[in-house]
Amino acid sequence: MSDELHVIVVAAAVVERNGAFLLTRRLKGTHLAGAWEFPGGKCELGEGAEDCLVREIREELAARAHVGERILVTRHDYPERTVELHFFWATLDGEPSPQLGQQLRWVPRSELATLDLPEADADLIRLLVASPDVRAATFTRGQIEGQF
Repeated sequence: MSDELHVIVVAAAVVERNGAFLLTRRLKGTHLAGAWEFPGGKCELGEGAEDCLVREIREELAARAHVGERILVTRHDYPERTVELHFFWATLDGEPSPQLGQQLRWVPRSELATLDLPEADADLIRLLVASPDVRAATFTRGQIEGQF
């Protein structure tokens, strides 16, 4: 059996307003419960990352997402699973409203590294904290590791 069959593909939105980023808190009973994360979720079989992100934001935050440039694709091995994360710049129509009971907050760039975030987000956090003008760039894990 191929290792690729065990990879969970996830799309996540990096939404920035007035120097703060939209984060939600993972619910009890989920993988990494209690951790803060960029909103998004698992891609369904045959679903593209951008379409997944639009669907997940609509379902979880009752908002319409406009997906922009891909910022980063990274893969992380947890003991129980491997995730491949696709982070995109995104904007939302209106105000997000949590639909699953999850907490939501806007976090200033300077506080990102202080939160309990999934290990898989480490490259993105390093990039956002170190490069405030990162907006138009697209990076791979190797490019990020070479920069820091």
